[in-house]
Amino acid sequence: MDTRVVSIGNQDFEDVIAKNSFYVDKTHFIKEWWENLDSVTLITRPRRFGKTLLMSMVEKFFSVEYKDKGYLFEGLRVFEEDRYRKLQGTYPVIFLSFASIKSVNFEGFYRKIHSVIGEVYRKKDYLLNSEILDEAERKKFLKVLDEEAEPEVYEDSLRLLSDYLYRFHGKKPIILLDEYDTPMQEAYLSGYWGEMVSFIRGLFNTAFKTNPYLERALLTGITRVSKESIFSDLNNLVVVTSTVRKYEDCFGFTESEVFHALEERGLGDQKEAVKHWYDGFKFGELESIYNPWSIINFLDQKEFRLYWANSSSNGLISQLLQSSDQDVKEMMEDLLRGGTITVSLDEQIVFNQLDKSVDAVWSLLLASGYLKVESADVSKEIYVLAVTNYEVLQMLKRMVRDWFKESNHYSRFVRALLACDTETMEEYLNRLLLQVASSFDGGRNASAAEPERFYHGLVLGLIAELEDRYFVRSNRESGFGRYDVMLEPVDAGKPAFVLEFKVFNPRRESSLEEAADAGLKQIEEKQYVAELAARGFSAESIHRYALAFEGKRVLVKEG
Repeated sequence: MDTRVVSIGNQDFEDVIAKNSFYVDKTHFIKEWWENLDSVTLITRPRRFGKTLLMSMVEKFFSVEYKDKGYLFEGLRVFEEDRYRKLQGTYPVIFLSFASIKSVNFEGFYRKIHSVIGEVYRKKDYLLNSEILDEAERKKFLKVLDEEAEPEVYEDSLRLLSDYLYRFHGKKPIILLDEYDTPMQEAYLSGYWGEMVSFIRGLFNTAFKTNPYLERALLTGITRVSKESIFSDLNNLVVVTSTVRKYEDCFGFTESEVFHALEERGLGDQKEAVKHWYDGFKFGELESIYNPWSIINFLDQKEFRLYWANSSSNGLISQLLQSSDQDVKEMMEDLLRGGTITVSLDEQIVFNQLDKSVDAVWSLLLASGYLKVESADVSKEIYVLAVTNYEVLQMLKRMVRDWFKESNHYSRFVRALLACDTETMEEYLNRLLLQVASSFDGGRNASAAEPERFYHGLVLGLIAELEDRYFVRSNRESGFGRYDVMLEPVDAGKPAFVLEFKVFNPRRESSLEEAADAGLKQIEEKQYVAELAARGFSAESIHRYALAFEGKRVLVKEG
């Protein structure tokens, strides 16, 4: 049995290999990327999908600084061909990451850019003592290290360094930029988008478009930021998103890789459970991709948890969904029930238009890994989307539940429901609606003219915590119709519940109480309890609730 240590969060390829840590061989990416001959490649993948480790691998393979460390690749796929053994360690490499460039203002952004590019220059300071730089060029080199340097100095810095490295080594350098889009999200959230874009556009144009000393460039990130934003006129850019077939098995773990790892760790009997929790990502045409973060953590802890979902902030996603219009929230409800939605979307994301475009919200959710493509008509940009897997579904349900969280509403509401305390249920729902209805429904009152789905979604969020004790079903057929919500206990000895929602309509009912009575009558006439009765639940063990709503008022009655 292999005793490789599972190293959590180690993103340095040399360190992983040297310590014989658990590693899934992705070195075939090097061969594929090199033979594609693309000048500038941008690959987008969700967070925690091995992008940084892969970029570290590419650096160690090509960099002249690692020419004597070919042993790192012994036994790996890229060394199966002799020409790649000879290629290893033969190019100068500029490797930088924007992962740390997070700031609440442009001044902070600029200081961090200075730090990142300055560190790259410091690693190449052997150039200062070489004969290839004249006095003016040495001054330019040192100017990049000057903390008082103006932004214009950095806009041209990567092109200049490429020139110096080319002259010193006799080969054009490879530029690797990891997490290129981190500053974009931070600038959007903090309100300095225009200043940031102006600077980044200048940096990228000189580094990747007008740089005659560039051999190849590889960029990775989560999102495909629109070409107009920062890649203007960069006609040599090849973009590989999650729907493109290139490199489809190079990021994330395939099912065979996951199952092999489980066997290696003596967890072969957990395959189906691991598949249920963590399978579901799809790149290109390759299905059953698993996120490495969840798998590595499961191998280490041997427990099923929301590893990937809890590995970073979901603030932007939550902000966009919470501030979106009613149609988006209704589509989210369909997704949270395990359904699909059909949308038109462009995979390019314009951050400064996220709050104005519904399509941009779905594009961001897809790029971030929360949703997957079930099917698509790419020519018409029509996509059928679903929640990626069980882990992501639970994370999204928690997010929705947190929108309504005030004090201890959830546990108190659930306790009242299970105790058949309709008075307390009604009290808390009325208090909650006063606090959240206006913001959740996009600023409009949830009145009789609007669908019942707002209230439906609110209650589903409140009872989400019951999913470890109850099977929560919504909008399914039973008897002669579709009930709104059914709670079937995991323990057959516990009571079951059927909930029907009614929005008061003065054309049909004279009062909120009459609307609630209509809900109870519908439960009986449509025989919504038939599904539970067929499973052996007695009539006495099935509780029937009607929840009648009018704007921010609610009445709860039990039948």
